[in-house]
Amino acid sequence: MSPAPLTPLEDALAALLAQAQPLPGGAASVDLLQADGRVLAADCIAPLQVPPLDNSAMDGYAVRSAEVPVAGTVLPVSQRIPAGQVGTALLPGTAARIFTGAPLPPGADAIVMQEECTVLAEGAVRFNAAPRPGQFVRRAGQDIALGSTALQAGLRLTPAALGLAASLGLAQLPVTRQPRVALFSTGDELALPGSLAPQDLPPGHIFNSNRYVLAGLLKRWGCVVVDGGILPDDRAATRAALAHAAQDCDLLVTSAGVSVGEEDHVRPVAEQLGALSLWKIAMKPGKPFAFGHLRRSGGAGQAHFIGLPGNPVSSLITALMLLRPFVLALQGAGVVQPQAHWVQADFDIRKPDSRREFLRVRRNGAGRLELFDNQNSGVLTSTVWAEGLVDNPAQTLIARGDSVRFLPFSELLT
Repeated sequence: MSPAPLTPLEDALAALLAQAQPLPGGAASVDLLQADGRVLAADCIAPLQVPPLDNSAMDGYAVRSAEVPVAGTVLPVSQRIPAGQVGTALLPGTAARIFTGAPLPPGADAIVMQEECTVLAEGAVRFNAAPRPGQFVRRAGQDIALGSTALQAGLRLTPAALGLAASLGLAQLPVTRQPRVALFSTGDELALPGSLAPQDLPPGHIFNSNRYVLAGLLKRWGCVVVDGGILPDDRAATRAALAHAAQDCDLLVTSAGVSVGEEDHVRPVAEQLGALSLWKIAMKPGKPFAFGHLRRSGGAGQAHFIGLPGNPVSSLITALMLLRPFVLALQGAGVVQPQAHWVQADFDIRKPDSRREFLRVRRNGAGRLELFDNQNSGVLTSTVWAEGLVDNPAQTLIARGDSVRFLPFSELLT
């Protein structure tokens, strides 16, 4: 019997996203200080314009530009306007001392910054440069217009977005519900760091690294993580743990255990509790991947299920490419795919792989991408050294100097 064909990564992602409907439960309003990284549930309509009035972009003097036609013009200063105060109409033939952010007095149409002015005796000022109309004036509403959509639903909120909301006087924003994700590792060979000293680790055992990688990723992607611990190589115990987690979690994530070996109990248990699709993704590292649903008892719906590979780098990269867009889509995010950048390679790939390959790279002093020398799927060191991934299509050679598709970790991890 010929092996099952490999599933293209884009097909697997499309199938996942088709099932990733935004979670029910409605939006909740949260304070701005707690909203970073959350997904905006509704458009944010500006209740005022920003800035509210024409104002000065500089410390200097507000003038009628026509009254300062040439350098050397001298005008008396008729008023002083600090930020937070509103001046009176500018008297003809005078200037107003003004500070950054202060409203422009009626009649003035330009600002001369103080570095281009000389203060004279008896409250006068000489202008060493002639201003043009509108110079250093920030117009009312030039940032945000009254009634405009300041922030769009589906936006993952950033500190800058929160600052914009604050500039509109908003103390809270409506956000979508965070996915509740149960995270499991599988296998009797796993030990938790801290459970025993490294020198006491029994032969054949390894410390569980995937737990920390995946928990950190899920939290960065806006999920509430429920630590399910390590599933033993026991079918009854695995069934009880998965069934319990499915009751109050939106998604269950496992690493390893979905193959067809005698000790891989996650796959048959998931099939008993619901439905499971096993895919071999045409990507390297990665390949084994499972997706399905587990029924909740009492007809209370179902929980999503994703099974990741067990090798540390495979688990990480498969999570970045498939798990990340899925959990963002569950939150109603408008953008779930990372932005790729085209950067020159400072390495060669002379033996292309039959699968789409994700290479660990980082920028060198010349701004080009250099390749970690060991791309094995078990070398977690490569992911700490690297600044991102080169997304290299199947059967594609890379020559030094070629432009390649670069996915920075700075985007994938947020």
